[in-house]
Amino acid sequence: MLRSDLVRRLATEHPDLSAGDIEKIVESFFDTIAYQLAGGGRVEIRGFGTFTTRSREARTGRNPRTGEPVTVNPKRVPFFKPGKELRLIIDTGAA
Repeated sequence: MLRSDLVRRLATEHPDLSAGDIEKIVESFFDTIAYQLAGGGRVEIRGFGTFTTRSREARTGRNPRTGEPVTVNPKRVPFFKPGKELRLIIDTGAA
């Protein structure tokens, strides 16, 4: 599902809100999660899951084109851990 699909679906489910308002809400939601993670925080949505970041150490990688060794700097990457209810929905296929 794309962001535009999400906005369209929410607009269908909430005809009292304009598509522009829904797009602003969706954008604000994702921006808030991104800013919280960028600040080293975590975001927990009960029943859905938890967004956090994990640290990756510096390492030596390889350039896929040339095979030459390349130094990969340490970084933080986003991590998502699904909640119990989400795992149950996915496992049973019930939505």
